[in-house]
Amino acid sequence: MSTNIELSELISDLREQVLFLQELGVDALEVGLPPVVDSGQVTAERGRPAGLSAQPRRGFENRVEKAPPPDKLALPRKDDVAVLRASGSRLAALPSLKDRKAAPVRKGSLRQVPEAPENQAAINMKADEAAVKAAAKLEETTDTIESIRAEIGNCLRCPLHEGRTQVVHTTGNFQAELMFVGEAPGADEDEQGFPFVGRAGQLLTKIIEGMGYKREDVVIGNINRCRPPGNRAPTLPEAHTCRPFLLREIAVIKPKVIVVMGNTALHNLLDTKAGITKVRGEFQDYFGVKVMPTFHPAFLLRDPRKKREVWEDMKKVRDFLAN
Repeated sequence: MSTNIELSELISDLREQVLFLQELGVDALEVGLPPVVDSGQVTAERGRPAGLSAQPRRGFENRVEKAPPPDKLALPRKDDVAVLRASGSRLAALPSLKDRKAAPVRKGSLRQVPEAPENQAAINMKADEAAVKAAAKLEETTDTIESIRAEIGNCLRCPLHEGRTQVVHTTGNFQAELMFVGEAPGADEDEQGFPFVGRAGQLLTKIIEGMGYKREDVVIGNINRCRPPGNRAPTLPEAHTCRPFLLREIAVIKPKVIVVMGNTALHNLLDTKAGITKVRGEFQDYFGVKVMPTFHPAFLLRDPRKKREVWEDMKKVRDFLAN
């Protein structure tokens, strides 16, 4: 009885392995089997004790005669895979081929599957989109800074209006080639009505002067125009409500370089999830305008060691504008 059970398990295991190969796309296997030996030889090789019968069990000869030719083993139909999985066999424990992580194809493997055409099409589409974006320029607009401010008015579009003192608009030279964009007003900005006038703003003024400009030579603004409670970062809905007005101002001003300071400005201007630490110091593109990501001046007040990195970023901006 145990021999029948072992043979049944062996056949079941072999069948499941063959079905797995069929999933991989193998249509047939070349099988090289050893020559048939007589029962006595088998007994001797297996070390069968003397006196035990080496005759095959009744009915086994017929099953052997019905086996496929030894040089070619046809694989089962694809439907058999689903049947085995539904029946609860050990093949059901294996994830389907489409759910398995692709292993690297080694030299001499059975089959190398070419990349699906739709995957290549998706790659080409992304490349085309990147090329279009790189070639895009700021569109001409009939907006003016005055018309944008008038449209903003006494803004009640997001909850930030409930705690603000006043709306803090973008200020500076609206024909400037250099623009700075931060996150949102703080307490001093909310009180005075101008961006970057607190401690962080004073540090920004020194950075601008170190580049060879005066504060009135550049444009300074924020993603949000109302102070968030406790100087927290604007939420995504708050930023998305206010951001369009800044983008329209950029289309009016058409600066050559925009310095985005901190993650909030970076994420909302470039529509990216990359962190400021990862991309700072390298020019990005916004519809043909160079964008330099760098740390926010408020962050420099907390970690003065980063001032050198910001200065390296600003030297790149200065040199670009000088050339």
